[in-house]
Amino acid sequence: MTIPMHLPPYAQMLGIIIADDDGNEPPILELPFSNNVEGRPGMLQGGAIGGLLEVAAVAAIRHMLGASDNEAQAKPINITIDYMRGARNELTRAQGTVTRIGSRVANVEAKAWQNDPVNPVAVARINFLLKRA
Repeated sequence: MTIPMHLPPYAQMLGIIIADDDGNEPPILELPFSNNVEGRPGMLQGGAIGGLLEVAAVAAIRHMLGASDNEAQAKPINITIDYMRGARNELTRAQGTVTRIGSRVANVEAKAWQNDPVNPVAVARINFLLKRA
């Protein structure tokens, strides 16, 4: 059972929504294209993609921890983003996958795509410090 995830204010400002959270897989997040996230004309700004990837990674950690560790905080300590191609003015989705989780550190990979998850626009590898209450 997963706990309901509330998006942080930054994610809300970008317009990120939780699109698919069936409880079996980490949630898929969506970032609709708007003037607020436009970089060069007709393209999604790279910082918005980075924000989407970070939120997707945190959602994956929350999904893995579930109700067993509801009070844990995930603080990013390192992030590497590979931008694979330009993201056009359309809906962008992202999902994170926890590759390792320990008592103090979690490693997560997150990918963002537009039409096909097999053809991502960006991939991030993020290390998180876990602070448990």
